[in-house]
Amino acid sequence: MKKILAGIVFGIICTLGYAGDVQAQNPQHKKGTVSNSEVIQMDKAMFLKEVFNYEKSKDWKYQGNKPAIIDLYADWCGPCRQVAPIMKELAKEYAGKIVIYKVNVDKQRELASLFNATSIPLFVFIPMKGEPQLMRGAASKDAYKKAIDSFLLK
Repeated sequence: MKKILAGIVFGIICTLGYAGDVQAQNPQHKKGTVSNSEVIQMDKAMFLKEVFNYEKSKDWKYQGNKPAIIDLYADWCGPCRQVAPIMKELAKEYAGKIVIYKVNVDKQRELASLFNATSIPLFVFIPMKGEPQLMRGAASKDAYKKAIDSFLLK
C-alpha cells in the first residue's frame, strides 16, 4: 500500500514539475505579453474575442486583423511535438504578417469539437476573408510555408 501511495505522490510531483517547465519554456502563456513573433497559447475566451464568436453568430466572420493559423495539439502527441518547433520558426519568419495560435485539445475540448478535431495535429488556416481550411497531420516546414503563401497571403 505504501508503494502504491508513494508512486501516486511521485507521479503528481512529476506532473507538476513538468507543467512548471512547460510554462517556464513558453512565456507566451501569460496573456498580454505576447509579441507577434511567438506562437500564442489560446483558450476559449481569446478565441471568442480574437477569432470568431460562435456564441453570438452562426455565420463565420473572422475577427482578427491578420491571417491566422490555429494549431490544435496535445502534450502527449508525438507528431504535435515534432511540429511545434516548425510553428515557432514560422511565427518568427512571418511576424507581422500572420498570427499563429495553439490550442491544447485536452484543455480546450469545446474548441477542439468546434473544428471536429478527431485526430491531431490539426491546423486551421484562417484567411482574412473566406472560410478557414483544415490541414490534418504533421507536415514539413515547406508544406506549411506553401499553404501560408498560397492561401493566407495570396
